[in-house]
Amino acid sequence: MANVVVVGAQWGDEGKGKIVDWLSERADVVVRFQGGHNAGHTLVIDNVTYKLSLLPSGIVRPGKQSVIGNGVVLDPWALLQEIETLKEQGVDVSPDNLSIAENVSLILPLHSKLDIAREEALGGAKIGTTGRGIGPAYEDKVGRRAVRAGDLADPDTLKERVDSLLMHHNALMRGLGSTEITRQEILEPLLEVAPKILPFVKTVWHQLDEARRDGQRILFEGAQGAMLDIDHGTYPFVTSSNTVAGAATVGSGQGAKAANYNLGITKAYTTRVGSGPFPTEQENEVGQRLGERGHEFGTVTGRKRRCGWFDTMMVRQAVKVSGITGIALTKLDVLDGFDELKVCTDYTIDGESIDHFPASIVGQSKVEPVYETLEGWSEPTYGARSWAALPATAIKYIRRIEELIEAPVALLSTSPEREDTILVQDPFED
Repeated sequence: MANVVVVGAQWGDEGKGKIVDWLSERADVVVRFQGGHNAGHTLVIDNVTYKLSLLPSGIVRPGKQSVIGNGVVLDPWALLQEIETLKEQGVDVSPDNLSIAENVSLILPLHSKLDIAREEALGGAKIGTTGRGIGPAYEDKVGRRAVRAGDLADPDTLKERVDSLLMHHNALMRGLGSTEITRQEILEPLLEVAPKILPFVKTVWHQLDEARRDGQRILFEGAQGAMLDIDHGTYPFVTSSNTVAGAATVGSGQGAKAANYNLGITKAYTTRVGSGPFPTEQENEVGQRLGERGHEFGTVTGRKRRCGWFDTMMVRQAVKVSGITGIALTKLDVLDGFDELKVCTDYTIDGESIDHFPASIVGQSKVEPVYETLEGWSEPTYGARSWAALPATAIKYIRRIEELIEAPVALLSTSPEREDTILVQDPFED
């Protein structure tokens, strides 16, 4: 039996929530291993919509263990609000089915304040963050001054951590012309929230190791997408964590052999939220049509997503960098009714062909896509649950994408509903 890692293979928003929810039926444990509450997953189950930001998608399934790994940065107040919202929808969330790594770093109110202040200072050059403090929290983690979940159990340690934080952050606030923060502003809310969070805090790496030894299936759930990876994405227009499949084992405290199958999620077209390069973006009627049909607005922020044609060059690079075994192709139904479709098959810079997405922002800004035109289809694919229900030209489109990205389609999603999924290869049985 395989343990499966699910990651985005574009710029996030690929539909990971539904796929992870669908796969979680076959899993015993579902683990979030990076990111924060800037990531949003929307699940539609029996016509009920659940919107998750921090909680693993498996939380909505009874009998599954959900884990927030050490690679996540955790806003305790956002988590409690999300738990309360789910409880109002009838979902049980308790320390019996949710564990938080004791070494997870916390997002504090000062992180959001700094995030917003820096974005405002950047003006037209802003990165396009969600303003939720994700980046500053990761900076504090790497700077060895973060408050971690386990620190909530010891008020004296907490005071030391907060003082260390403020020495750094208040210097930044002064430089940005913002109001400095006092110790009590940070400490009092932490002491108040501690008893609500601590029951969930556990030694997660040990818990997951025991689960593996017992033969339980583990599903590792990523956030964002490979092209937002801090190392491998379109830097500096990226998130602050590693989003590729290799981060799953580091962000959960498991060895490199813990995962057997890396599933990459990709839409049948391309979207991006915020700033940064986007070679196949369509700022025209095509882009508008894709956005309207795909309901392309961010789950967390509500921001409109930029839309464009499928970029096989970018996805192929994500396949290589993430070691993707197979892909789940989502939102095929959004392409229903197009007379013709285009896919990017090559890049050029100053007229010269290039076989990868450049790492430099200068190179990325010069990339020009080369398109191949494919025949569209008029018959609906919405809700299809078998290959036989798909138009021949839709199958041809899928096969061409497989060929160009050098990875097979393992799953195909044809609507937001859980059951509207075509299984080609079960990752857990690989």
